[in-house]
Parts: sequence; C-alpha cells; structure tokens
Amino acid sequence: MTHVEDELNSQPECWARVAAGATEHAGVLPAPGERVALVGCGTSYFMAQAAAGLRERAGQGETDAFAASEFPHGRTYDRVVALTRSGTTTEVLELLGALRGRTRTTAITADPDTPVMTAVDDLVVLDFADEKSVVQTRFATTALTLLRAHLGLHTEAVVTDARAALEAPLPEGLVESAQFTFLGRGWTVGLAHEAALKMREAALAWSEAYPAMEYRHGPISVTTRSTATWMLGEAPEGLAEQVRETGATWVSGALDPLAELVRAQRLAVAVAAARGLDPDRPRHLTRSVILDADTR
Repeated sequence: MTHVEDELNSQPECWARVAAGATEHAGVLPAPGERVALVGCGTSYFMAQAAAGLRERAGQGETDAFAASEFPHGRTYDRVVALTRSGTTTEVLELLGALRGRTRTTAITADPDTPVMTAVDDLVVLDFADEKSVVQTRFATTALTLLRAHLGLHTEAVVTDARAALEAPLPEGLVESAQFTFLGRGWTVGLAHEAALKMREAALAWSEAYPAMEYRHGPISVTTRSTATWMLGEAPEGLAEQVRETGATWVSGALDPLAELVRAQRLAVAVAAARGLDPDRPRHLTRSVILDADTR
C-alpha cells in the first residue's frame, strides 16, 4: 500500500478526533462577526475556499479565501487564517511576516517544528494528521473538518459517509475515462478544485473543475463519451440530463461532499495504478514549495 492510500484510508478516524477536540481551539479560530481571510497554497488554498464558503453561509461574517501569493494587502481583516501542512511554504511565511503586528494571524499546521510556529499569533497543530506523502489527503480534510466543527456544521454522519466512501466500489468503468470534470456549488466548489488537483498530481490525468452552473457556459463543449463528470453536492436541475446527452458518464454525489472527495482521492490512486504510476512520486512535485531568490 502506498503512503497516499494509507493516509486517505485513515480520514474517518482523523475527522472524528479533530471534531471531538474542536472546542479546545475555539479561542484561536475566527469568532462570529469577525472579517476573516483564509489563505493557503495548492490543496490548502482549495480547503480555504471551502471553509470560507461554509462560514459565510453560516452567517458568521464576511470571509474571503486567497492563494497566499495573491493576498490583497490593501484590505483590512480581523484575522487571517493560514492553512499549511508543512509550515515551511515560502508564500505563506512571507505573507505572515508582512501581516505581523497589524493583523491577528492563526496557522493550522501538521508539523510542530517548523518556521510557521513563530510566524503567527495563534497556532493549531494537527500532528496526528501529518503525512509522509507529497499528495495531500488527510491533513487537508482534517483541517477543513476542524473549521466545519468550529462552525457547528460537522456531524457523525459525515464520518459515517467517509467510511462508506472507503468501502463502496468505484463506479464501473470510471478508471478508464480519459477526462475527469468535477463540479461544485457554494462551498463545494473548493472541493471540486481539490478533486481535480488530486487527479493531476497522482495520476497525471486530464482533469478540470468548475462551479456547476458555469459548466454549461463553455466547458461542456469538450465533454465526450470518454468524460466522467462528477458532482460534489446537489446538482442544478437538469444538468445531469444535459451531461448524459453528451455521452459522458455522470457521477452524482450521494454522500456528504467531503466524503465524496474521499471517493475522488480513491479514484486518483486507482487511475494512477491503472497507468503504472506511483502516486507517492508525483512528477515535478515536492512536499513543500520552498523558494530562494533564484527561483522566484
């Protein structure tokens, strides 16, 4: 079993553990009414998008999400929350340094012995969800589960669905698809982007992601019989029928959207295996992006 498989299989236990201890971190996570920005890079950015959508939908306050390198320094926030598994990502550390002394900052990280520990005002360390793999799975979803539980939006049903996502077989013929498109609505748009990223990282697959209502506005034109279109969350009325009319395979998300992401992670590993690839050795990637002056 690869590191990725081992780690993605441990997600139900990680989610249950972080949710049970969520109140311990309440004082360093966004309070109701605060204007908040969530930042990250790669997978962490997509989790930030999902968390921002959940917080605004819950009426907790204005919440934005940015790639760390694209943070708008002209805006004012009560708190900036950085998601960073490694605690060493250059863009995140540079942003936190620029915010020091003028905006309260919190980092959610997996490694307690990294530079981010001294770069922020407040810390949440999820070391039990750390990973050996380059391709992120359990840390990202555990961090999102923490934020979801903090908002009062996590239930035991989510963990139950995650276990179901690990046990049920993937739809027949899905692994042989040539193109994978993931769709979301609201907070699940971030999850759709993350699912597509997993396919690219682990399996070198042609994968895309869009807000579901936007799929009709151009992207559906490249959908063919070799396309799998996967909806994370409730689909807009009529979209499934339109996709099926193209000849594509439609995959509806019957489980909680975060559990559906687990299914997509499994698909990425399965496609990698079918193509003779090692998902623990993704092409051109490292566990953390650390830049020096010559690589900027």
